[in-house]
Amino acid sequence: MKIGIVLSNTPGYSETFFNSKIKGLQENGMEVRLYCQTKKDDFTLCPIIESPKVSRNAFLQTWYFIKEFLLLMPYLLTVFRYIKLERNEGTGIIQIFKKIYLNAHLLKAKLDWLHFGFATMALGSETVAKAIEAKMAVSFRGFDIAVFPVKNPGCYKTLWKYVDKVHTISNDLLVLAKRQGLPETIPVEKITPAIDVNLFQSTNQNIDTSEKIVFMTTGRLHWKKGFVATIEALALLKSKGLDFTYKIIGEGPEYERIAFAAYQLGLKDNVQFLGKLPHSEVKRQLESATMYLQYSIQEGFCNAVLEAQAMGKLCIVSNAEGLPENVIHNQTGWVVPKYNPQALVETIQKVIALNPEEKIAISETAQKRVKEEFNIVKQQREFLNFYSSLDN
Repeated sequence: MKIGIVLSNTPGYSETFFNSKIKGLQENGMEVRLYCQTKKDDFTLCPIIESPKVSRNAFLQTWYFIKEFLLLMPYLLTVFRYIKLERNEGTGIIQIFKKIYLNAHLLKAKLDWLHFGFATMALGSETVAKAIEAKMAVSFRGFDIAVFPVKNPGCYKTLWKYVDKVHTISNDLLVLAKRQGLPETIPVEKITPAIDVNLFQSTNQNIDTSEKIVFMTTGRLHWKKGFVATIEALALLKSKGLDFTYKIIGEGPEYERIAFAAYQLGLKDNVQFLGKLPHSEVKRQLESATMYLQYSIQEGFCNAVLEAQAMGKLCIVSNAEGLPENVIHNQTGWVVPKYNPQALVETIQKVIALNPEEKIAISETAQKRVKEEFNIVKQQREFLNFYSSLDN
């Protein structure tokens, strides 16, 4: 079986979701190709086919057009099918030629499955799979379903007509997709993210809250991660006399805003920005943490929370999308309503006040659940079934 995965870039070292998926499929005899706009030299798991280039230089762009259309000559039957499908969708001639160019790398593919790793990646390419006579799959992640359609109502109307199977990482995202028009007739499988449970394990939970507490969050410095609300809650705790350090691992466009919030709320000496770190260093930092916080505004699922639970950390998360499936409230951690820093404060105080036996019970239950339900071997098996189980 030949599977093509469409992404904007080749996965980085830390993106275990795609890397483990590709390895698992290859180990089971499937041929995988990656279709990307850009590629990194350090990615060598499978063949990479880059999308046609787009240049502001008119001369170069003309040459690129001629080159791609010449390379498409052996695939004229596929191109004609594509034109017919696009005409049926009401696409104008000029727009069709633009789309042929942008999708040229896909129109030359010989695949059984064309899988768009993000729903937004399928926009403008909805009819390609049918044109190349492959089945079409699409994955739902947080931004695709929870954010993008809010700014672009009806953006997936054409996608729903052509997709053969859907992969979602959480039940909440599926509910949101159905609100966006996903038909009940389209098969869906939930395959959650997974982590390397052999790497993220610890014999030292460090959940003693009687001394100075170390809070930690790993994530891109982005509005949807809720860092400002987290800092607001921690400022309230400091005003109540709590001594703590808050470590933030990650980088992103909201650094200045978050750093200024920490300064303005009197937490300049409490908050540490550690930047982007490799997995081994993330693990080392987790070892020293007392409590893990993920008070996101929007979150598809969040691997970082899985890693923290696997390390036995006491985890407090928001109720954004996939997080209530990631953490079971009062069993493997605590789920707090988002947009409510006071509720986060009260939950942190509640966790601090627990006796050691109660903390250990939560920690061990979380470790056991992650090891059993969110390991890479299980995820690989589920993806193998994903491509094999569709009824013809």
